Amino acid sequence: MKKSYSYSILLIVAVVILFIAGGCEKVIRLKTDDVPPKYVIEANMSNEKGDCIVYITQTIRLNDRTIFPGVPLAQITISDNGGMPVGIPEITPGVYHSDFLRAQPGHTYELKAIIGDQIFTSEVKAPRKVAFDSLYLQDFEAFGSIRKFAYVDFRDPTGKGDSYRFLQFKNGVQNSNIFVMNDEYSDGRSINTFLAYFDQSDDQRINPGDTIEVQMQCISPSVYKFFYSLSQSSTGGTEVVAPGNPITNIKGGALGYFNVYMKQEKTIIVEK
Repeated sequence: MKKSYSYSILLIVAVVILFIAGGCEKVIRLKTDDVPPKYVIEANMSNEKGDCIVYITQTIRLNDRTIFPGVPLAQITISDNGGMPVGIPEITPGVYHSDFLRAQPGHTYELKAIIGDQIFTSEVKAPRKVAFDSLYLQDFEAFGSIRKFAYVDFRDPTGKGDSYRFLQFKNGVQNSNIFVMNDEYSDGRSINTFLAYFDQSDDQRINPGDTIEVQMQCISPSVYKFFYSLSQSSTGGTEVVAPGNPITNIKGGALGYFNVYMKQEKTIIVEK
């Protein structure tokens, strides 16, 4: 998961440059070496122990290899409802992890990252937990062939502001697509939707005998905006004028997000 989203985030700047350059007849030589690198923070914490993990990397120049260096020796803390900050220890360069921190619905959590003389912060209120009712597979005709897609069922509670993210795994490998939605037009309704992707590669296609796991995350509106804008930027969605960096909920100039979420999982084996 980390590599997939990090790659999208870190290449957004390159996409912007290519988009602008492609619309001009005159050749413009861009001084990309002068663009200062940015830190990328990907912080996650769920209602289950062991899911509190923070990745810190740094953007690279366009002519560099696509190896995003981990940033070591950062000071990472998370506080719960304004309480005493808890340090998140570094386990490998650029990776910070806590085995015992977990989120409680309705609590507000503040992430603080100190990297050298720079300080980055983010504050997220943990959302309520919405029951993941069922997962099943159904055939769907696409591109002239029959394909299987995962369908999810749940009921959105009354009161707008609920947002959802779904992660789909096939035989333990995550689908690279971004699946997010909110209740702007479905408040208080039963929701039945399929996780749509149109990658024709064998790696993504669901086949008999595969094990499909779907993780449902109840997320905050700010995290929904991040992943929605990331998906629009990376695919050229119709609601963006030009590609750009996704809408971060981190203050201080870093890219990325702080995701405090309620997690549920369901698994199904594809019948032969």
